[in-house]
Amino acid sequence: MAPGSAPKRVLTAAANPAPALQSAGASGATEVKPDSAKMQVSALRSGTVIDHLGPATSFKALKILGVGADATVLIGVNLDSSKLRKKDILKIEGRELTDAEMNKVALLSPQATFSLIRDFKVVRKFRPTLPDQVEGLIRCLNPACITQDPRVTGRFHVVTKAPLKLRCHFCERSLHENEIEFA
Repeated sequence: MAPGSAPKRVLTAAANPAPALQSAGASGATEVKPDSAKMQVSALRSGTVIDHLGPATSFKALKILGVGADATVLIGVNLDSSKLRKKDILKIEGRELTDAEMNKVALLSPQATFSLIRDFKVVRKFRPTLPDQVEGLIRCLNPACITQDPRVTGRFHVVTKAPLKLRCHFCERSLHENEIEFA
């Protein structure tokens, strides 16, 4: 850096809410100040970003979405979050989720936010709202429930949204967020 000139400041994408500041030295090399080091990840050309997943739920979300081993996915687990303390994040390249898929993830993690990306730009960002009734997405854990018959579609009423609690329409068994099994 030339004497008397100020270092260049570069704003980088960060896994945490606070941005990282970097300085470019005389050699052009970028040095990261230890107190502001942040993780950097590449941007999606197109696909879906699921942010604010509950901690340690990203692998379950991938399973319910049927994301295969050949998919290009970035997984962030137990990252610091100002809203949730800890969160997970998924970036799925080349795939826009359907409404049914987003509803499944919203049942798994109601505070999740979705961003649809096209040509490196966010074209839609939203948080799905849970309906008053959920049909065909999850199954009842009661072994005596009529929904154990594959010809009967499971139906649940949303009792509370935070924390999530559902009640089976047929046998009235309650399910909490961590008990949900997807059909």
